[in-house]
Amino acid sequence: MRIFGPLTSKATYRRWVYLVLGGAISVPYLLFSAVAVPSLLPFVTTPDRAIVVGGLLTLAVLAGTAFLPAVHVLESTAVRELLDDPVPDAPAKPHTRRGRLRAAVMFVLHVGAGFVVSFFSLAAPVAIGLSISAVFTGQLFQTGEGDAVTVPVGWASVWLPVALLFGLVLLIYAVSVAGGLLRRAATGLLGATAADRIARLERRTEQLAERNRLARELHDSVGHALSVVTVQAGAARRTLRTDPDFTERALGAIEESARTALDDLDHVLGLLREEAAGRTPLPTLAALPALLETTRLAGTDVTADLGGDLAAVPPVVSREVYRILQEGLTNAVRHAGKVPVTVVVGVAAHELRARVANPLGSGSRRAGGGRGLRGMAERVAVLGGELSAGPVDGQWEVVVRVPWGSRR
Repeated sequence: MRIFGPLTSKATYRRWVYLVLGGAISVPYLLFSAVAVPSLLPFVTTPDRAIVVGGLLTLAVLAGTAFLPAVHVLESTAVRELLDDPVPDAPAKPHTRRGRLRAAVMFVLHVGAGFVVSFFSLAAPVAIGLSISAVFTGQLFQTGEGDAVTVPVGWASVWLPVALLFGLVLLIYAVSVAGGLLRRAATGLLGATAADRIARLERRTEQLAERNRLARELHDSVGHALSVVTVQAGAARRTLRTDPDFTERALGAIEESARTALDDLDHVLGLLREEAAGRTPLPTLAALPALLETTRLAGTDVTADLGGDLAAVPPVVSREVYRILQEGLTNAVRHAGKVPVTVVVGVAAHELRARVANPLGSGSRRAGGGRGLRGMAERVAVLGGELSAGPVDGQWEVVVRVPWGSRR
């Protein structure tokens, strides 16, 4: 029968644990008031006034600590685990002032109701035990003045433990109702607000953007290194017996490319593990001469024209354009074969222009441009610049223009 459902429902006893937890949390606040009220004795002249002052002091401290972030985490965890998770989308830490206020109200309700339920939960077994003993001894308990409260011995007092057992059953129903009301309150107070949902969407968008950026970093750095390693390993294999000096240079290029790729991989994995400290910084245009030299060691004839002050380029622009040039060189090595490559970089006032060009080789390019060109376009779009890539007069050209500052 539904009327007896709360007595056998697991949810009732989880709610009981939730309320007893609130009662346990109330103990330090009560102890604080018990210690603080005696210090206010000059202003508290009667017991009634002491109770009022102590109660108000307890509520003030409780309300103040209810805004602590750790309290928000504790309350949301308790609601999720013991009240059957009524708000699965609730943030562990509210991100708005209104959200923090609502979470604080929920905590105060939890502690207040928990104190009341815990008091009766502790008193009920003691009272039942004393009433059963009183049936045989006739003495129920003694007052503080030493006077004993007595009841008739035998069957005349059996009603007392029976009434207290019935009161225990009513307490279980009260726990079920109180837990249900708090569960409903949690739905309204801990549920994500519109601002919380917007903040969650913004964080999710940032995470996706960061994941996309890391994917581009791995594609550009590791892809370039593997292209160089592949070309150099093949050349070293062919010249191992006929040209030891060239083989040694090829192996050196493989070593340098692999080391650079490992540094980049270590940096990206550090970001994924949220271990930013101590990681190798991302390369900028200052590392462009080393990149060009590594590409030359791979057997590609690279002609470079670097004009302007590369150090004056903003760091974010410098990092992204370096990756774009790296991808352009990788594509030249991978798709065009051993053809001459021209790299031109010019820095003027508040603007950078870069160009990578090579004759079209026998290798075919994918019609869609592949991930490399999409990655270039995404990087330039983030910087607010312009990118063009494609065949021009028998050459494959990648041209980048990125303004910044007052001319952007």
